[in-house]
Amino acid sequence: MGSVHPYETASGAKRYRISYRRPDHSQTSERGFKTKRDAELRLAELELSKSRGEYVNPTHARVTVRDLGREWLEQREGVLKPSSVRPLQSAWKKHVEPQWGSRTLASIRHSEVQAWVSSIAGGSTTVRRAHGILAGILDAAVSDRRIGRNVARDVKLPSKSRSAARHYLTHQQVQLLADKARYSTLVLFLAYTGLRWGEATALRIRHLDPARRRVKVEENAVLVSFEVHVGTPKTHRSRSVPYPEFLVSLLDASAAGKATEELLFGDGHRHVKLPASRNGWFTQAVRAAQAEDPTFPRITPHDLRHTAASLAVSSGAHVKAVQRMLGHASAAMTLDVYADLFDDDLDAVAAALDRAKRATDVVKVLSRERDRES
Repeated sequence: MGSVHPYETASGAKRYRISYRRPDHSQTSERGFKTKRDAELRLAELELSKSRGEYVNPTHARVTVRDLGREWLEQREGVLKPSSVRPLQSAWKKHVEPQWGSRTLASIRHSEVQAWVSSIAGGSTTVRRAHGILAGILDAAVSDRRIGRNVARDVKLPSKSRSAARHYLTHQQVQLLADKARYSTLVLFLAYTGLRWGEATALRIRHLDPARRRVKVEENAVLVSFEVHVGTPKTHRSRSVPYPEFLVSLLDASAAGKATEELLFGDGHRHVKLPASRNGWFTQAVRAAQAEDPTFPRITPHDLRHTAASLAVSSGAHVKAVQRMLGHASAAMTLDVYADLFDDDLDAVAAALDRAKRATDVVKVLSRERDRES
């Protein structure tokens, strides 16, 4: 057990210090307690933490958030895709490091974190990302026994922003957009397969199976800081996706004269980059389509993925088939993302229940009539 000792400060104030042994049996002390009771409570807390194997050496909490933060970001680079790491690096430099970089772990208080979260300018995504970085760093510190608990947890965060309304094109609008687009085959392919932009533009000739009308999605090309990074698909799993027969001749034309390792879309050597949002070829095609069709919505390339889901559901595709086509982790995720597309299915369920009830009522009436006749 440890011990409590009184002492006087330079100003003559009475204070108490505690002496105790760490789990490794080295001797240490803490001082500055105003009352003997406070010192005894701290000593009891330390003894209990040692018996539970939860002891945290106070000196280990003197490391700064900057030191641990850099290490934490480097670890993220090893497990996340470049497109996911870049936003973290940006949030660290803009929001986390300026506020917390010079602070030691032991000096941070829960109330300070809450005040900081409330002061961050930007949408909920910005706030949640910045908080997630600080909380992640402190989680690592807890795991390393640098601190006893994470004061960044149980902080009130802004509600997640509602996603903007999705736009679904009709078959006629898809064709109109393709007719106006520089890469017409790519537009049609995206709208009828649901592949993500990076998945489609990373396809190579060897991924094409014309006999089965399938493409094998194994790679994903993402533009990060004006440079294309090629990696695995978002879910890290390859999948086989069918495409409609009318695309066969168009894809054959796109693949003509190319070697098996060359890219299906574009010149075969350079990935087709995501067009500029303000005045790229896709935006120009949308404007041209809107000039002919006033109902044509303002869309992005990713909206073609939503369109593929919509066209598949309206054609009668089962949710499991849509899930596999889009590469979602589960059918539940597909239903969550595209719940609005299945409203008609709910109406069909109600109609089916109504028919079943009416049929049952008819059977009961006929049964009563037979009973009367007998």
